[in-house]
Amino acid sequence: MPSAINERVVQLYPLSNYTFGTKDPQYEKDASVAARFQRMRDEYATIGMRKTVEGVLLVHEHNLPHVLLLQLGTSFFKLPGVEVPPGGDEVECLKQCLSETLGRQGDTIHWGVDEMICNWWRPNYEPPQYPYVPPHVTKPKEHRRLFLVRLPERAMFAVPRNYKLVAAPLFELYDNSNGYGPVISTLPQNLSRFSYVYA
Repeated sequence: MPSAINERVVQLYPLSNYTFGTKDPQYEKDASVAARFQRMRDEYATIGMRKTVEGVLLVHEHNLPHVLLLQLGTSFFKLPGVEVPPGGDEVECLKQCLSETLGRQGDTIHWGVDEMICNWWRPNYEPPQYPYVPPHVTKPKEHRRLFLVRLPERAMFAVPRNYKLVAAPLFELYDNSNGYGPVISTLPQNLSRFSYVYA
């Protein structure tokens, strides 16, 4: 049994416990990266810094944690997540997003969102993000928070047709920012503080 102080034990279930169907496509709000940053710029004047929450869903294969990622096209991967409206509750917004993105109509999945993994900040209306606020930045433009999501023992997911839901092993993500970007590629380090029990 883990004996370290404040060590968190996370129960993981095998990928084979989950089934995957499809549903109608879901499209991004913005047609391009440039449009995304323009919308961020436009909204900053009225609502201030954008707040985004994303879910890290873990399963295991052969007793190795895998992260469930949404794949768009051949080389773009993302965590399921959503922008939090002003005054919105981060956890409730994330749960609703997960149900809308991966849930089936008429079915309820109990998402266990209770552990924040890491924070990332975007200083400007540009791609670079950092796991800290750079000292010269007084008004970051976006704050991203990643949460560990405990999955039920079994579930059926409905994946939008324009995405694939892939299970990426931690060793594939580690130090692979070219393939997965700076946030997803550091998940192995951020997840190493947990101990895992494999069902």
